[in-house]
Amino acid sequence: MKRRRWLRRIGRSARVRRLLCWAVARYIRLVYATNRWRIDNAEVPQRLRAAGRALIFAFWHGRMLMIPTGGPRLAPVNMLISGHRDGRIIADAVRYFDIRTITGSTRRGGAGALRAMLKRLADGEWVGITPDGPRGPAMVASSGIVTIARLARVPIVPVTYATSRRRVLDTWDRFYLPLPFGRGLYLWGEPIEIAADLDEDGIERARLLVETRMNELAREADRRAAEARR
Repeated sequence: MKRRRWLRRIGRSARVRRLLCWAVARYIRLVYATNRWRIDNAEVPQRLRAAGRALIFAFWHGRMLMIPTGGPRLAPVNMLISGHRDGRIIADAVRYFDIRTITGSTRRGGAGALRAMLKRLADGEWVGITPDGPRGPAMVASSGIVTIARLARVPIVPVTYATSRRRVLDTWDRFYLPLPFGRGLYLWGEPIEIAADLDEDGIERARLLVETRMNELAREADRRAAEARR
């Protein structure tokens, strides 16, 4: 309840919201600059780009903070951001990293968001989606991401990160807060191809595959980050 009141105050004050977004962007840069990072499986998006293919990169809502610096940046990047107050704060913050936003969600947001995503994917751009956002359940994928990939005929590529120093906050999405002065890892998964002719059962199987791959990737990133602490 206190969090909702706080967000309502931010939503009513453009000045406070701009300050918060600036602070979030500065924190991302601080964490990126003070950790020793490596990117594993970066050849996955590079291979797709070389083949002239667009992609949807998928990451959990709780691990969105460092995604703007998760490279490689091989095409214009767009992120699907929900229209509620949390989403507006995130949208303003990611603009500091030359990322464009599309307002909506895979569950709601109307035909306009869908059309925008399909157009940008058709233009060869990348679209980032949190398939468990904006309200969860955490780390459970909605079928919306599968539908978008099916219509656009592009693969879904999971991506995540982990750091040797972090806090996991007591929020619905178990928000992963990386801390400065450690080691960090970005981990890209293999592309998930979505057939264009899926029926309802096929969409559910694809949704479950996306969810399983994303959770496996997060566990693997956590394992490697834990090894880096030793």
